[in-house]
Amino acid sequence: MKFSKYGQQFTKTSAISQLMDDLGDALKSPTPVNMLGGGNPARIDKVNEAYFEVYKSLEQGGIEGGAIESVGNYSNPQGDAKFIDALVAFFNRHYDWNLSTENIVLTNGSQNAFFYLFNLFGGQFEDESGEISTKSILLPLAPEYIGYSDVHIDGKHFIAIKPEIEEVEHEGQSGFFKYKVDFEALENLPALKNGEIGAICCSRPTNPTGNVLTDEEMAHLSAIAKQYDVPLIIDNAYGEPFPNIIYPDVNLNWDQNTVLCFSLSKIGLPGARTGIIIAAPEVVKTVSAMNAVVNLAPTRFGAAIATPLLEDDRLKELCDDTIQPFYAKKAKKAIAHIKEEMGNYPVLVHKPEGAIFLWVWFKDLPISTTELYDRLKQKATLIVPSEHFYPGLDTTDYPHAHQCIRMSIAASDETLEAGIKVIGEVVRELYDNQA
Repeated sequence: MKFSKYGQQFTKTSAISQLMDDLGDALKSPTPVNMLGGGNPARIDKVNEAYFEVYKSLEQGGIEGGAIESVGNYSNPQGDAKFIDALVAFFNRHYDWNLSTENIVLTNGSQNAFFYLFNLFGGQFEDESGEISTKSILLPLAPEYIGYSDVHIDGKHFIAIKPEIEEVEHEGQSGFFKYKVDFEALENLPALKNGEIGAICCSRPTNPTGNVLTDEEMAHLSAIAKQYDVPLIIDNAYGEPFPNIIYPDVNLNWDQNTVLCFSLSKIGLPGARTGIIIAAPEVVKTVSAMNAVVNLAPTRFGAAIATPLLEDDRLKELCDDTIQPFYAKKAKKAIAHIKEEMGNYPVLVHKPEGAIFLWVWFKDLPISTTELYDRLKQKATLIVPSEHFYPGLDTTDYPHAHQCIRMSIAASDETLEAGIKVIGEVVRELYDNQA
């Protein structure tokens, strides 16, 4: 069979497909695997109990309603109307955004949302005279999310900026660093000045690093986006108000030039595949039309579970009082294990500011972290090497991009400790042999 140019993209192994394959293989492995490489959230008893209570209440609706209604009928392409109403009320209750139902559209998960958005604002454009140009998505700080890399229909259309790296202390300890946006490089970017950028996109907190852009950085990015008349897309999959896995005291803002993306995955419902976009009405209408073509309509089960929890603020309470403290505690434990195993070696951790990962930097490691990934995999320990997190950036002469790993902290305490112990053994041997 012959595949189209677009189809051929999927005959090659991509970073995101490798990640998901490894996750699936680990889950069905007959022998224990230290799974520190996936993006699956932890199973938190109190959170699961809340979802199960809602599910039981849906079940009581019988054949004519409740659970059967949520799977037995399509929504319209914009998404479940009751859930959208609940979202509008929730955000207007907690934020001064004055949203209406015209500002929200649902998708089948965040990955689906970014497929739409990056192909909506990046790719080929035709002006009124019929002239064709190509626009890219600007990532103001790389590393960025692994799943962005392969979503474009026509080629890869990203331009990324290397970060400024500052070594910092965290809770009185050394051995940490933090990324900052290099605004000088960003504002002098020829593609931005030449009209070759279709949108600016960042995640907050960032997957993979847990970095949280400051309010000042976000305001600066927003001003640049407005200056060049492009939208600012914010991936808020780990941010406030849900799942609220974010530790610095920062503000969440929205305006008509901002596209905010949320997900129900990291509150513990990844299988429900429910993404949420808050945007100007023209974006919502267009994404709804894309839904109709690609999916007919978004799934409704996640909406059915989340709606009552939004309506009485139970979801916010779960995020604030259970989910956020759970991951903060996990991060502390993981950092303690890293310090114990590798504290005497040139190993730095990105300051943990949110998300469900730690980003670990092995300075001057004698092999790439892709090779480290292979060695750890042979020892039944999975992480994700840093090379995959730089869409739009040539990392050939950028050693830092080959010296980091993303490590999930969502695993059990036992798995976390065992996995870090294996990483420590392999990394110490590499450094010792180099000496």
